[in-house]
Parts: sequence; C-alpha cells; structure tokens
Amino acid sequence: MNHFDYVNGQLQAEQVPVAEIAAQVGTPFYCYSTATLVRHYTVFTQALAEAGLYAQVCFALKANPNVAVVRTFAQLGAGADVVSEGELRRALAAGVPVDRIVFSGVGKTEAELTFAVAKGIMQINVESEPELEALSKIATARGIRMPIAIRVNPDVDAGTHAKITTGKKENKFGIEWTRAHEVYTKARALPGIEVVGIACHIGSQLTDVEPFRQAFLRVRDLVAMLRADGFHIRRLDLGGGLGIPYESEEPPHPAVYAKAIKDTLGDLGCKIVLEPGRLLVGNAGILVSRVIYVKEGATRTFLITDAAMNDLMRPALYEAHHTIEPVIEPAKDAPRLPVDVVGPVCETGDTFAKQRSLPPIQAGDLIVLRTAGAYGAAMSSTYNTRPLVPEVLVKDNGFAVVRARPSFDDMLALESLPDWL
Repeated sequence: MNHFDYVNGQLQAEQVPVAEIAAQVGTPFYCYSTATLVRHYTVFTQALAEAGLYAQVCFALKANPNVAVVRTFAQLGAGADVVSEGELRRALAAGVPVDRIVFSGVGKTEAELTFAVAKGIMQINVESEPELEALSKIATARGIRMPIAIRVNPDVDAGTHAKITTGKKENKFGIEWTRAHEVYTKARALPGIEVVGIACHIGSQLTDVEPFRQAFLRVRDLVAMLRADGFHIRRLDLGGGLGIPYESEEPPHPAVYAKAIKDTLGDLGCKIVLEPGRLLVGNAGILVSRVIYVKEGATRTFLITDAAMNDLMRPALYEAHHTIEPVIEPAKDAPRLPVDVVGPVCETGDTFAKQRSLPPIQAGDLIVLRTAGAYGAAMSSTYNTRPLVPEVLVKDNGFAVVRARPSFDDMLALESLPDWL
C-alpha cells in the first residue's frame, strides 16, 4: 500500500497534487510519502511484536539515506544499519541513538572503524579476519572492547538477481560457513573484541521465505556450537532483504517472515536485529519526470523524458521494472500503445521501459515512475554533468524539499584547476 492516488483526475501524494510540487520544484524530482513510511514501519514492527520477538529494527540507509527519511524512522524507534562513515554521520545527524546503530560492510577502512569505535555504536558486523585484527588494535588503543557480531556466509541461494545476492560462498560477503567457529575462536582471544552475536544477510528483494528459513537454521546450528564452546551469544543480526512488489511479484507478508524467525530462532533467548531497507521505503517514493519529446522512430515510438539513468539507475543496472503512469489520470477507455520510455543521456542503456503499453502521453506531460523510494536517489550520479535531482517529503497537505537541486555553479565549485593550467 502507498499514498499516491488519483483524486479528481490528478495524481496526489497524500493530499498534495504532484503537479503542484512539479510547478514549484521543477522536474525531475523524487517525492516521498511520510504516511507510507510510517505505515510500512508500523506493519513490520507489529508483525515482529505479534510473533513475540524481542527485536530492534535498524533501517538500512543504503536504500535511502536522506536525513529526513532517516529521522522519520528514528522518531518511530528505528535504529540504523550503515555501511560507511558517511552513512554513520547521516544516521547521527538524523538523531539515531548510537546504541541503535550497526556498522556493516565488507571494506571498512581504519578511519571508519576508528570513528565508529569513538562514537560507541551498538555493534560492528565484522566480515573478515584482517578487519577483526584491525578493529581489535583500534579498540585496544582506546582501552575498550568493541561489541561485534561476525557475519557468516551460510551458502544459501536467495534465488534473487545475481547482482544483489550476498549469501552464497562465491560472494564477497562474510566468513565462509565452514570457518565460522575458527574465526569466532580467534575473535575471543583478541583483547579489543567482545563477541556478542552472529550476523547473516543473504541478499535483497527475496520473494520467498524459504531461503530465509534455510539461513536461519544454519544460524541456529552455529549458536548451539558456539554456546557449547562457552560463547555468550545474545544477538542475532538477520539482515534484511524481504522483497516488495515492483510488477507481478508476491513477496510474503511481514507476519510470515516474522513467523519464520520465531519458528527457527525464537527459543534461543537472543535479541533479534533486523535491517530492512527497500521494504520500508521502496513504494513510499516516486520519481516525477516531464516528457520532453515524443519521437517517432523507424520501428517504435520513444517518450524522451527529462529524467535519466543517472537519476534512477535500477532499470539500466538490474533490468528493473518500474510502473509508469501519467500524472493526469487517463480515461478508462483510453487506447494504449507500446512505447519506449527513455532519458536524454548519451547511452542506449538510458532506458526506463521498452515497448511499455501506455495511454496517450504528449510532450510536456508529467509522468511518474513508481516504487522508486529505494535505491533511486541513493544511487544517483551527476553523469553528463546533470545536477542531482531534488528530494521532496510530503506529510498530509504539505511538502518540503529535503534535498535541493544544486546549481551548475555549485557543481563546478567542487573542482579546481592545477597551477600549470
């Protein structure tokens, strides 16, 4: 469910006409609905509570790091899952308490680890032995023991896109399952390390709960093994990855996911840490664009928009589907014709949809790409020296620009010429 609906023939974000935002902000822009963010977080956390789970939800900033979005979740009780110092600084700026922040990621630098240790965050998810050793030295120098979970790779095929699967043995993430006990033993011997849990994340956009069950059962086995060896395992960080509907997908309801956790891990007495990202923000956002030209090609019709692949990378990167609709509601009997929806960037890959059946759309019309709240603005770039697009947050009948569009002067001011030029 989301809060982008046609009212009297005009698409609205909650109670605000999208065309009104476009008139004030310009296109393209991202628009997020506070009501949808709150609803998704509430549904997810209620499912966990009804399953009787002792859980902390840590929003995965990589999905959408906008500080206003993160603060919306923080005020509801969410923590943050971060994968860089920049994301950690964003979480802190958004008001996320340090005892609700988890630092994940396979390539944390010494500077990043030092910053995280100094801030006293809840937990660092360690993904390699070199990282473990580096963290121990940093923590020891400060006279503390840093709480950690070791991310284990359960070698479970999530059955999702190859570029977003993370739980198979050939992936770069985590410690190989068969070496987990060995690495935990090493961690226990290091002076700056306090082993508190196990971390596991098998991928993104999962639409079947069975891979989760398989991974959770392996985590359960590891808990038993480690506890038998004297480890006090008290947290289980199960990552995120529950999918959302972009087209025809039918992902499990959060209640089904919560039951899978309860059935496999619920009797272990551990605090459950979960890191949803896409699930909370995906269909809480839209990308709004204006059609520049309608071009009749030799074999097909192109709608050329002012949004491009640098604004929304998912179709070019993952062949991802985003529903496309006009801002003015089409008549129910309006004819539909196949068109290619493309951007102005000088790449053939700058294509949002091929031969998509759409109602008549003319140059100057506004369109929206739905389910763009996750990995949209977060992955955008300034390719072709195109400014990053604004982000707008709507609440009830008002809206605010929560990331402004930089000017060309702003962009050029970041660069300088060397003395010899």
